[in-house]
Amino acid sequence: MVSGRTINLGVIGWPIAHSLSPAMQEAAIRAAGGDYSYIAMPVRPEDLPRAAEGLRCLNFRGFNVTIPHKTAIIEWLDEIDEDARRIGAVNTVVNENGRLLGRNTDVAGFLLGLSQKGIAVRGSRSVVLGAGGAARAVVWGLVREGAAGVVVAVRNAAKAKASLSDFDAHVEIISWDGDAFAEALKNADILVNTTPLGMTPNLEDAPPVNWALVRREAFVYDIIYTPSRTRFLREAEARGCRVQSGAAMLVGQGAEAFRLWTGIRPDEHAMETALLEALGAGAEGKE
Repeated sequence: MVSGRTINLGVIGWPIAHSLSPAMQEAAIRAAGGDYSYIAMPVRPEDLPRAAEGLRCLNFRGFNVTIPHKTAIIEWLDEIDEDARRIGAVNTVVNENGRLLGRNTDVAGFLLGLSQKGIAVRGSRSVVLGAGGAARAVVWGLVREGAAGVVVAVRNAAKAKASLSDFDAHVEIISWDGDAFAEALKNADILVNTTPLGMTPNLEDAPPVNWALVRREAFVYDIIYTPSRTRFLREAEARGCRVQSGAAMLVGQGAEAFRLWTGIRPDEHAMETALLEALGAGAEGKE
């Protein structure tokens, strides 16, 4: 029961009705047994400054941030961490005695998906497909954890070089249609899809990977979680590669947010079960 002692948490976005965060965080709360409440709050873009100040004044312990506020929220925070600065987005805010601290837990979520399968990043040769916002979290996670080389492969290399210019010292950006892409696939230890190709409802889409070039020892990760087995992952499995779906990253980023707010490492299995149930009930796959 919610009382005057209840610690308030939530998620802001516009729209917010189909957010999956409440299902996962409520499962974490039940498993942890604490006196917490987590609610979804629709915030129009023009209302974001007032919403941030309102949540501060209402003493919310923290809140998640989803589309379209992940970058805009930065202006209204007191501090952001290195991950958020590198990625250029905040998805979690912690209220420390009235100071709003911006964090990005997508890196932790992505890395959880690797550690669950026993995959070490340090010294690996990694290929990332796509250069959008999600790719920034993946690339930074690989760089931060000591990958020996990170290749970003895209349709339009010139456009990607502009969007990832601050990673110039750490990554090589190439086009899908060149010989360099074939060479990168041959050498990849970790292959990650960050594009929306293959996401529901376009289930037969997939990045243009020649699977004959990919080593069977390579680990293949698709950050899409609807469906849980994309065409990209099915083709990787047919090649004999071990794979990971995007559900692990989504659960991982939510689990890290819960830990930041509460100091408790939540039950990730309970969160994943709640996520899968929500997806089965027709949630449309927004954080």
